[in-house]
Amino acid sequence: MDKIPIVIILGPTAVGKTGLSIEIAKRLDAEIISADSMQVYKYMNIGTAKPTEKERQGVPHYLLDVVYPDEDFNVSLYKELADKRIKEVHSRGKLPLIVGGTGLYINSLIYSMNFSEAKGSTEYRKHLTALVDERGKDWLHNELFLVDPESAKRLHPNDTRRIIRALEVHHITGKPISNQSNTIYGNTSDYTVTLIGLTMERKTLYERIDRRVDEMISNGLLDEVRWLVERGYGMHLNSMQGLGYKEIIQYLVGRRTLIESIYILKRDTRRFAKRQFTWFRRLPHVNWVDVSDFSDKNVLVEHIINLIEKDRVRKGI
Repeated sequence: MDKIPIVIILGPTAVGKTGLSIEIAKRLDAEIISADSMQVYKYMNIGTAKPTEKERQGVPHYLLDVVYPDEDFNVSLYKELADKRIKEVHSRGKLPLIVGGTGLYINSLIYSMNFSEAKGSTEYRKHLTALVDERGKDWLHNELFLVDPESAKRLHPNDTRRIIRALEVHHITGKPISNQSNTIYGNTSDYTVTLIGLTMERKTLYERIDRRVDEMISNGLLDEVRWLVERGYGMHLNSMQGLGYKEIIQYLVGRRTLIESIYILKRDTRRFAKRQFTWFRRLPHVNWVDVSDFSDKNVLVEHIINLIEKDRVRKGI
């Protein structure tokens, strides 16, 4: 069976993936499959920068609004759903265009990854969450450092959701999640992949992040988080530990001022973008595009399409 050709557009948060991918999809007759670990949740729209129906401009998008905020979702489920959508899109003669910034989700499509041993343990996750409430985030981060120092160095102590996932994988498989990431390189998936990486001068990106947070606040992020909390979606959920949600909850429960929460959200989003850069720079064969080099969006779109077409010709697609 021939491999299905796919294009992946990756990059850090706020670099401009959404807008560019929609323009590219229109030009290449593509349909978009999200690779964002937060946009899978229903009701969580502003804080995840989920594209609205208007912003999608008629381009079909998949793997948005897949589960409720209190439901479990992980990379194994993502790959299962993404594989299904890719095959459906390809069967209609359209190009599957994967867009996102969640490195593990993207890796699951680029490489053959076996998740049969690490589908998840709800009880162990609840156990760790309870211990975090009792002993604190630094304790949790240290627990990861004891079994997987490489992942501990990569993850910020406040990133409890990913730390718990890394500990969960070690608990189930007996192996560090970082080892699994290292061993997948060299294995190919069922797809012929063209990788487009979007980058930007760091100072400019951080300014864009700060502006986007301000826009989220203006667009109603506080009301969105308040609505979720009032319906029982609280800090105990993995979904509500996402950027934009845990910070605002701290304000809503009176633990921080709004100014403090916004400051921390901007700071932690900048740190998150830096970690995304680190993850994506490890991937081979990425066609990197510095968005800062282009003042005209149409010229940028044309440049990216040329890179995609050249890569596909080189691979005999």
